[in-house]
Amino acid sequence: MASQKTRVYAGIQVPDTSIVSSALKYARARLSDMAYNHVVRSWLFGFAIASKAPELQSRDHEVHSIAAILHDLGWDATGELISKDKRFEVDGANAARDFLKRETAGEEWDSHRLQLVWDAIALHTTTSIGLFKESEVAATSYGILADFGGPEHAFGGHLTPEEYRAIVDELPRLGLKEGIRDIFCGFCKTKPEATYDNFVGQYGERYVEGYSLDGKRIIDFVENITLP
Repeated sequence: MASQKTRVYAGIQVPDTSIVSSALKYARARLSDMAYNHVVRSWLFGFAIASKAPELQSRDHEVHSIAAILHDLGWDATGELISKDKRFEVDGANAARDFLKRETAGEEWDSHRLQLVWDAIALHTTTSIGLFKESEVAATSYGILADFGGPEHAFGGHLTPEEYRAIVDELPRLGLKEGIRDIFCGFCKTKPEATYDNFVGQYGERYVEGYSLDGKRIIDFVENITLP
């Protein structure tokens, strides 16, 4: 890839291209303060980690950036990007792809780059798959995971406590755990069918009155097959 303009943000060198700037503005307009800080921290953590991981050096930096920055559009604070029937990861992936189609020229963002962004977002909570896909997809997940596990659990030990602290000082956590709980419990109430086959349903079972996974799990479907 041609050399891209970069800048240093909270001590981490990241792309400073027009589409990355547009993605930051779009995320800021769509997300709560808590969610916005989370996605930007995830971007910075991912770049800190990838800068030291040999297997991630050749990734597309813009794809990684866009996927990280837009990965939680499925939490859209305005509600406009949230479907009635899809997992939040799919809502986010669809919204990011739509954003790129609106904002970029076709040749610059071909179908392969669009698909990498879609996959990175759609699979960011399914790391048992995502970490084994392309480097852009894996790097996105590594950054997101670091925002939950901290430097002690970062891939390859590639995030230092000093890097972590500088990023969190710049972008405070703002009650991330509690904020996520509220969002996921909301999905369990408003579109429960999109939560039964994934971890969001666990929030429903623990915190939402009347919510139940009984008869809704994949094992229930398979065990109830009556075909010969």
